[in-house]
Amino acid sequence: MDNLFVLAHLCLSETELDKKLFLSEVTARLILSGSTKNISIDFDFQLNKPGHPDKPLLVLPRDLPKRNIQTTEGRAALIHSIAHIEFNAINLAWDLICRFQDMPAEFYTDWAQVALEETKHFRLLQKNLNDLNYAYGDFPAHNGLWDIADKTSHDLLLRLAVVPRIMEARGLDVTPGLIDRFRSIKDDATCSLLQLILEEEIGHVNIGTKWYRYQCDKLNEDSEEKFKKIAEQFLPSNTSTNINHEARLMAGFSQSELDYITSH
Repeated sequence: MDNLFVLAHLCLSETELDKKLFLSEVTARLILSGSTKNISIDFDFQLNKPGHPDKPLLVLPRDLPKRNIQTTEGRAALIHSIAHIEFNAINLAWDLICRFQDMPAEFYTDWAQVALEETKHFRLLQKNLNDLNYAYGDFPAHNGLWDIADKTSHDLLLRLAVVPRIMEARGLDVTPGLIDRFRSIKDDATCSLLQLILEEEIGHVNIGTKWYRYQCDKLNEDSEEKFKKIAEQFLPSNTSTNINHEARLMAGFSQSELDYITSH
């Protein structure tokens, strides 16, 4: 099988965790090698929700219990929550590839690279959990990131504005604080892992910015003004605090966009 969209759909729909991670890695490397043909089949993409294992139990964000990071359980729960974000990010990358099928070949190699790195992040966090005698699925999680993806599934420009540039960009803001929290309990291993994730997530958001602007140009939209209009609807209420200006500039945000975010 050499069709990019079918392979991406297999990664997205797979529910068994180990198989999903393996498929994600193999498929991403196949796409990056240039071995797939992204126009050989018109693939009718229909999927109401991505594949995920039976655990973790998905609950509303407000129903997630508060835990103390000073305890092993609390530390594991925080690492688990980050791992769940990375799991969702794997699905989001594959969803972008198989849902939007009329883009340049570089679009697909870019998001395959993102999928490969998100899978790496998940595996590293999974090992971190295992070292604490916990596993992915041992704690409840919420599905907020995918809910946003579902609301933007009909519009590539909207998806690229909201998921990479609003939701995932928020990770650039909060990760330095997470590193400080783990440093306070002398968990140097997790600090190093989160620093790696932060550096690579800058690249992921930058890819989102690149293709967001491409789509704006294609549709004759002013990218900055369009982003501000979308942000009015989707920007979380706490985003204006603790903005990581340096990381966001590296991820392609303009100063005008940052000024807008910090003023709202």
